[in-house]
Amino acid sequence: MSFLEQELKLVVEADDKLDLLSLSWLVALADRELETHQLISTYYDTPDRYLSKLKLGLRLRKKGSQWFQTVKTAGKVREGLHQRQEWEDELIDERWDLDKLKQTPLAEIIEDGESWSMLQPVFTTDFIRETLQLTVTDGTQIELAYDRGEVRAGDLRSSIHEIELELKSGSVEQLKQLAERLQEHFSLKPSDCSKAKQGYQLASLSSP
Repeated sequence: MSFLEQELKLVVEADDKLDLLSLSWLVALADRELETHQLISTYYDTPDRYLSKLKLGLRLRKKGSQWFQTVKTAGKVREGLHQRQEWEDELIDERWDLDKLKQTPLAEIIEDGESWSMLQPVFTTDFIRETLQLTVTDGTQIELAYDRGEVRAGDLRSSIHEIELELKSGSVEQLKQLAERLQEHFSLKPSDCSKAKQGYQLASLSSP
């Protein structure tokens, strides 16, 4: 099923790990306790970056023992606010569910066969995610995800250290207000660079 993902990305400018629970006002907004997971995602494309040219992203993600396949469009990005269509499905194991993928913009590529057969891993993201589910004063629901880890492409590495505020329901304006409040306490700046874009940039520097 497709849905519009709306999230505001903030890059952490310091190396030290943030302590989210040190902010009493933030904890007061949380619907439940902080959750921690390791997320390992491999992004796929053809050698000539066909999916990237179509402004599509395809990844296979492992979260604990669970597997997910995700398709995303590039969408719109402005001042750290990313708005894009997303299709995500849970899998039985690490094998693609082609029937579900045919319900996404990848349908034509899968039917073509040749392009699909050329897909290969391009880069991997590996990070620890701390998550808080928040409800702010007007009832807007926001997922705060704090990610710390790296992107890998060949022998190259690039760090991930960021906060993503994803709108689950309610007002985009509340995302911006929450971001501004977090910036008062931590050294953060809005970023238009998604993990996928970061990975493709790193892969372009990696040896073939």
